[in-house]
Amino acid sequence: MNAEESNMTDDAALSDSVLVDADVTAGGNQGAETVEQSAEDVVVPAEDTPIEDDPWTRPGSWYVVHTQSGYEKKVTANLHARIQSMDMEHKIYEVVTPMEDVVEFKNGKKQTVQRKVFPGYLLVRCEMDDESWYCIRNTPGVTGFVGQSDRGQRPTPLRRREVRTFLAPNTDGAEAASRPKPKLDYEVGEAVRVKEGPFADFAGEIAEINADHLKLKVLVNIFGRETLVEMDFSQVSKL
Repeated sequence: MNAEESNMTDDAALSDSVLVDADVTAGGNQGAETVEQSAEDVVVPAEDTPIEDDPWTRPGSWYVVHTQSGYEKKVTANLHARIQSMDMEHKIYEVVTPMEDVVEFKNGKKQTVQRKVFPGYLLVRCEMDDESWYCIRNTPGVTGFVGQSDRGQRPTPLRRREVRTFLAPNTDGAEAASRPKPKLDYEVGEAVRVKEGPFADFAGEIAEINADHLKLKVLVNIFGRETLVEMDFSQVSKL
């Protein structure tokens, strides 16, 4: 083979090599584009829908504090101020006055208003120890803890069912008003059972009857005390 033929062979080989390299490079770029495209097409799963807040699962335990009836709002303000002044936010988390929606008739018009579920009581969520007990118990307007013995033992926290009963969303007042009206066949002193609302399944005794507004005042044993609770005729049944 002469020099000219040798040079032509080398040039052809070089050309083939360049073509092969170009193909490899192009193939590599296509692969990269494919991978990049695939990454863009990946669908990220949506985050799970948050579970509805449950008062029972919040930190601490729930306790019942007895106050002077009619002064719940004032006592709540006193307790918040005392918690802050004593730097107890890390142990006493929440103070609640349970409320419910009720329908009332005023000037011939129906309106939904909020009413205390059980007057004279507050629910407090805290880590119970000597410091938190002292802070709460010595707040002006607080008369004591429910569920605490005379021996000075720590009060008993509410159970799961009680927490969810007293802090669960209440039935809308308008919905309650749309129910069929019951017959007016109750008597003072009669024993009844509560069918719905915060005191469902509680037994009580009728203390007052307001036939014009289809309302009853029932004595219900709450936290070891007889408490007068107002409710609709439709919320109770005879025993």
